[in-house]
Amino acid sequence: MLSPDYFDPTLSDSASDEPTATQHELQDAKQKREFNKLQKRLRREVGNAIIDYNMIEDGDRVMVCLSGGKDSYTMLEILRNLQRNAPVDFSLVAVNMDQKQPGFPEHVLPQYLDKLGVEYHILERDTYSVVKEKTPEGKTTCALCSRLRRGSLYGFAEEIGANKIALGHHREDILETLFLNMFFGGTLKAMPPKLLSDDGKNIVIRPLAYCKEADIAEFSRQMAFPIIPCNLCGSQPNMQRQIVKEMLAEWDKKHPGRLESMFKAVTNVAPSQLADRELFDFAGLEAKQAALMEGRIQAFNV
Repeated sequence: MLSPDYFDPTLSDSASDEPTATQHELQDAKQKREFNKLQKRLRREVGNAIIDYNMIEDGDRVMVCLSGGKDSYTMLEILRNLQRNAPVDFSLVAVNMDQKQPGFPEHVLPQYLDKLGVEYHILERDTYSVVKEKTPEGKTTCALCSRLRRGSLYGFAEEIGANKIALGHHREDILETLFLNMFFGGTLKAMPPKLLSDDGKNIVIRPLAYCKEADIAEFSRQMAFPIIPCNLCGSQPNMQRQIVKEMLAEWDKKHPGRLESMFKAVTNVAPSQLADRELFDFAGLEAKQAALMEGRIQAFNV
């Protein structure tokens, strides 16, 4: 298990200066090399997402939403890592929303963030009681919970002067949302890497959009983050998202590369090959055809 203080190991592939090395030393060196490659891959993917979608600009104050799960811990760590060598100057402020779930370990995140020396706020909102009261028996709590949490965080970002809100959704989250919307919502949409809120006040970014969940899970394990489980939604049986997650995992196991191809499709949309009349002018195709044919006839006559 690697310490959270261990960031950029520099190892040589050449033979050791020591005459012999124990099996433990060789294993430790291999582990450090693998961790270094994993960290570099995550940094590269997050950096590419930031560049591709212009997520962070000079002078930005980024509110990093920290839930206590593997994804948000990884997002904060990689953003801190990139911040040190970024070509633009930006600041980070971690925010955790204490939803007053019974048994929530309130001390974990403050202790962790104090140790890192990261600016942070704990936002206390009793959304747990509201969700439990409003959600019918047998129904999942995720939709209402996320809506209440999102509203509180959006408002708090304005209070602390944050102009960007970073969420820890990764590649599989985006694909799961795509299929959930297709199967149950009748819409072809997922989670965009960058989003303007409906009221126009907040820009939401998802720096982990290019990252695989398996890489995040391994990075979290190696860093030994103090994970806080969500007992409100994570323990619900028969969640549709969990079913879709298992479906994607099975596809990935049987057909390696399929998830990569599906995610590429999300970034490579052809409106003329779908059926949304708002995105493509199907009614105007005859007029376009006539204009093209007229141009060809005139060119031929010349």
